[in-house]
Parts: sequence; C-alpha cells; structure tokens
Amino acid sequence: MDELIARVTGALGIDAGVAQQAIGLVLSFLQKQAPEAEFGKIIEALPGAQDAMDVAPSEAGGGLMGALGGLMGGGGAGGLMGLAGQLQGLGLGMTDIQGLGEQFFTYAKEQAGEETVQQVASKIPGLDRFI
Repeated sequence: MDELIARVTGALGIDAGVAQQAIGLVLSFLQKQAPEAEFGKIIEALPGAQDAMDVAPSEAGGGLMGALGGLMGGGGAGGLMGLAGQLQGLGLGMTDIQGLGEQFFTYAKEQAGEETVQQVASKIPGLDRFI
C-alpha cells in the first residue's frame, strides 16, 4: 500500500494521510458494490488494503455530490457520485479524483491483473469509464 500511497501523493501533490484515506474510500466503495469474489482478489493483491479501509472516513457528509448520490440510491452512478462527494470531503477536486482513479486502477491492474479489475469494473455501472 505504501507504493500506491506514494504514487497518489506524487501525482496529486497531496498529503500521504489524505491519500491513504482516499484509497480507503475507493476500496470501501468497491467492497460494497463489487461481487465478493472479485473484490477479494483485489484485497489479496493489495497488502495493507484493509488498513486503508480502516482509516477511511465514515460515509457521513460528502457535500453536494454525496447528497446527489444519496438521492440517486446507493448503487451505480449514484454510488459513484456519493464516492466523489466523500473524496471532495477530503479536499480533492474533480481533477484530483480522476487522477486518484487512474493511479488506483493502474496499480490494481499491476497487482491483481487486468482481468480481475475489469471484472470488478463491469459489475459496477459507470465504473468501466474510469478504468
């Protein structure tokens, strides 16, 4: 997880603690949205993933994007907007969120394999656009 945190901090110019929380939010989102078997493969391939999830902020808050995500329901695009709202709550802008996604999924593909990441993305409506 240290390597992924370093990639995110370098790419986005953010604090390592914020990067770890942001990664944890992404992982928590995937845990809720993806089938357990596919998500399990990602967790196994990313040592320290559970620690990142443990330090991620709770789902409360999230600003406008979080509120819109809540109105649209927990899954699919609403879920992605809710995640964006949570990430904005950490101080990330939309460009930062896109960069986080690129860094996270590139690293996940390197560690868990492209096929595993694609399987997860195909199960979450809208996510495959970011992979």
